[in-house]
Amino acid sequence: METYQMNKQYVYELLIKLLHQQEQFEQEEGSLFLQQLRNSIEFDTPLNMTEIHVVSCIGQHEPLNLTAIADKMVLSKGNVSKVTTRLLKNGWVRKTQLNDNKKEVFFRLTSPGKQLYAIHEELHDKVQAQFMGILHAYNEAELEVVKRFLLDLIGFYEHSIAEITEQTL
Repeated sequence: METYQMNKQYVYELLIKLLHQQEQFEQEEGSLFLQQLRNSIEFDTPLNMTEIHVVSCIGQHEPLNLTAIADKMVLSKGNVSKVTTRLLKNGWVRKTQLNDNKKEVFFRLTSPGKQLYAIHEELHDKVQAQFMGILHAYNEAELEVVKRFLLDLIGFYEHSIAEITEQTL
């Protein structure tokens, strides 16, 4: 096999390894996060990562309506509706209306939701700082190649997801 083909195969194998490690990291990060959360905030019901990320999205942009959350998180409105219903029931968010728009419902964080948001942001800031440390080793031209590669991967996965979705309809 020629060097170019071997390098492409190796990049593919590295991607698979990265995806596996990402999954493991997310599980470990989620466990660590939930443990920090339990140590800081008293709560009765379990949270999943989607719920935590919806709280984070609301915390970053509040007040937000259901459509804005769905758009920002690239989730269906139905999924966001289910998540916000659980978050409302468990006291992480509350519904509000703007003075000039009584028809539309917006979501804001409650006091426990703000604590959850702060803990989540602290953990993300730590991970981002570590990642930036890795990127610091690359020059601008190398970063452009990495950026192009990642954009191509995102496009590949978006296309693949769309094809799978079409097949299941």
